[in-house]
Amino acid sequence: MDTRIPSTAGTIALALTLLPRPAAGHVDYVTEGPGDALDALNFALSVLSDPLNATIFGVSGLAVTVGLAAYLWVRPTVKDIVVLRNLLASYADLVPWMLRLSVGLPLVGAGFQGYLFAPTVTFDPTTSPFVRALFIGLGFTILFGLATRIVTTIGLVTYGWALSVDGGVILAMEYVPAFLALLLLGGGRPSADHMLQQVASTDGTYYGRVDPVHHLKGFLDSVTAPYREYVPVIVRVGMGVTFVYLGLIQKLAEPGQALLVVEKYDLTAVVPVDPGMWVLGAGLTEVAVGLVLIFGFMTRGAAAVSFVLFTTTLFGLPDDPVLAHITLFGMASAVFTMGAGPLSFDDWFGRPAETDRETVVSAD
Repeated sequence: MDTRIPSTAGTIALALTLLPRPAAGHVDYVTEGPGDALDALNFALSVLSDPLNATIFGVSGLAVTVGLAAYLWVRPTVKDIVVLRNLLASYADLVPWMLRLSVGLPLVGAGFQGYLFAPTVTFDPTTSPFVRALFIGLGFTILFGLATRIVTTIGLVTYGWALSVDGGVILAMEYVPAFLALLLLGGGRPSADHMLQQVASTDGTYYGRVDPVHHLKGFLDSVTAPYREYVPVIVRVGMGVTFVYLGLIQKLAEPGQALLVVEKYDLTAVVPVDPGMWVLGAGLTEVAVGLVLIFGFMTRGAAAVSFVLFTTTLFGLPDDPVLAHITLFGMASAVFTMGAGPLSFDDWFGRPAETDRETVVSAD
């Protein structure tokens, strides 16, 4: 087998370039009210007009370029990583469980704390008991993996309703690809669906005589089977679009509000650079990671970098709502496990692990 793999050198270069400029994540979650109205283009030009800032960006860009050039030219083979990638691919049957945890937990939290997917879109649990019960019920049912496809369909409809109520729900857009992935994969294992299906499909069991839906589940499994190999595409592209939105719309297009984060947490005391460098660095980092994920290039490396970005953001911003980021944490873990999947540069030009496709297809 040709064991060429995405270059560790390229991944390390990308990480070293991005990590000194941690992303601020969801700006709206940690700021109150809009910042100063600043023209995004003029702001960027003013920051880069400083020779020191321009040098930092230039060196960073050069480091990424050299790393990518080394990847394309050398394409080294490291047996340790080949073994690791095939091992990760063997965990792909646990991806539904990862996604259920990453969706179910924040839904339960949203119901108890009183918000519609995004912490900035709140409701009063005492005056809206049905909405509270809906979110808590969706969350626990998904966590248990009971009627997973039906419940995730209800979750998608609920997200659409919440978005029509308040456009701010778009900040939690990562729920959509997670729901779609679970719709294709089902509950997987361990899950209530898997256990009940095994009991119901066994001759002579009492439950098999009274269970009215296990035949439907078998039908849905067969219908969705041809599309399960595209689950990595749905998750990584959904995660990538979320990153691009956070970087482009929340930071680069609204630098005034992003500057509030720098001021609130005194980030220039952590790394003594111009506040504008923090904003541009965070925005460009998120856009770059998002595009890499969308195109499926060095995908596991990008997922690892995004996981580190989430972690440093949560430690650096102590009042950032942890529950609101669990879905992205879970999606990053799933992408790291599955790899890029089809319709990706890694699949077209790299050499995926031997079991990348097969385990995703048989994930349920």
